Amino acid sequence: MAERVAAVLTDFLDAQRTVLAEVGEELAALLDAIGDLLAGGKRLRPLFCYWGYRGTGAPDTDAVVAAAASLEMFHAAALVHDDVMDGSDTRRGLPAAHRRFATLHRQSGWRGSDASFGIAGAILLGDLALTWSDQLFAAARLDAPALTRGRTVFDRMRTELMGGQYLDMLEQVRDGGSVSRARRVIRYKSAKYTVEQPLPLGGALAGADAALLGTYSAYGMPLGEAFQLRDDVLGVFGDPGQTGKPAGDDLREGKRTVLVAMALEHATTTQSAVLHAALGDPYLDADGVATARQVLVDTGALTGVERMIESLTEQAVRSLDDAATRVGLAEPALRVLAQLAEDATVRVG
Repeated sequence: MAERVAAVLTDFLDAQRTVLAEVGEELAALLDAIGDLLAGGKRLRPLFCYWGYRGTGAPDTDAVVAAAASLEMFHAAALVHDDVMDGSDTRRGLPAAHRRFATLHRQSGWRGSDASFGIAGAILLGDLALTWSDQLFAAARLDAPALTRGRTVFDRMRTELMGGQYLDMLEQVRDGGSVSRARRVIRYKSAKYTVEQPLPLGGALAGADAALLGTYSAYGMPLGEAFQLRDDVLGVFGDPGQTGKPAGDDLREGKRTVLVAMALEHATTTQSAVLHAALGDPYLDADGVATARQVLVDTGALTGVERMIESLTEQAVRSLDDAATRVGLAEPALRVLAQLAEDATVRVG
């Protein structure tokens, strides 16, 4: 499935390279940047969309793979813009798009600010990927009624992500500290567009009934939240060789995650001061990361988030237990979704 999605994206970018070449050869830098970004990733969103489709009993088709691939392009748009907002240096082991364009400016000896050029280039790249996600979805060779059904889910998913991104910005200026608010952020910024919406998108494309779509949401919402909680743990405790980002980068970027919020709710005055000093410090060194990590451990936040991940994953899997008889969830989708629940939450990178 990952190879099929990659093939769709490669063919699409090849076609767009021809279009942009007519504008100017300089635009090859945009295609190279998005191509490198799309070369990585777990393809989870297309996978959930595909199996949401197959779970209805619908057969495998290249058309649904093409529609699912649009989610990977949308994800790329979100990552590029998110890295600009967070000031991230890397993504998937490579320079983030705005850093990449800043380097191009600097190495070319151009006038003005390389940082400003980098941010502007990344914003345009993200906008382009967002436009292309729509184009990919509309061009999938599915019949018009199927695309119309899917369009409602697709558009809502993209709107909710933008809302979640804004909530994430608010949490940083509010200084975080609320577990309930942090969980609301991850639901709308990540959980919904990672799992909860791709599944009913695939189901809608195949004409799934309301009962099956409800099962998809009951499975997808807690699993999507568990996936992001695992990502947040990896952002502080993960192996850079596996995550593609420096150790403790989430701390340097000042992310107000559930992990951080839970720690602040239980921290002593001294522990709270340590965390607040670390959050958002771009020069935080390895010792500073280690000290902040210890606070996350000593306050019980790490244990609490791990328990939350376990509970949410169990909730998602339970929703599948009677799905085959109650709503007709077809094999092999039932088996694959159970496996994906483990793959999405038991990760090292």
